Amino acid sequence: MNPIRYMARPLMGGLFVMSGVDVLRNPEPRAKAAAPLLDEISDRVGKLPADSVQLVQANAAVHVVAGTMLTIGRAPRLAAAALAASLVPTTLGGHRFWEFEDPQQASQQRVHFMKNAAILGGLLFAATDRRRSRRKSWPGATLVARALRRG
Repeated sequence: MNPIRYMARPLMGGLFVMSGVDVLRNPEPRAKAAAPLLDEISDRVGKLPADSVQLVQANAAVHVVAGTMLTIGRAPRLAAAALAASLVPTTLGGHRFWEFEDPQQASQQRVHFMKNAAILGGLLFAATDRRRSRRKSWPGATLVARALRRG
């Protein structure tokens, strides 16, 4: 396997696993931040559940599952595509820098927004990467899978 892919997938996937677990444990702050966007989408689409906590937890579950898949190299293109798709509402809901009146807070949110945009770019590269390696998964995938099963 290309050493860049060997390092990049666990680095990218691990970020989503850690943040997803954090949100699953404490979803309320993220749900509060995402509520304005969720209300906008619900008004336009009308098919979203009313409970923003459940929506944030569902998004976090996608992050944990797809992040784990990307980390261990199982269906990495599909995992990267799922993470990319879930990152868009995460970014738009959580880092609405244009709504902050305080310049310092707006600047911080802009940095987070742009960081997520950069991560999105990396995920799009991973999702469209068609190079094949001899191995179908990360060499440590078996060890990680066993550790996850043991809990």
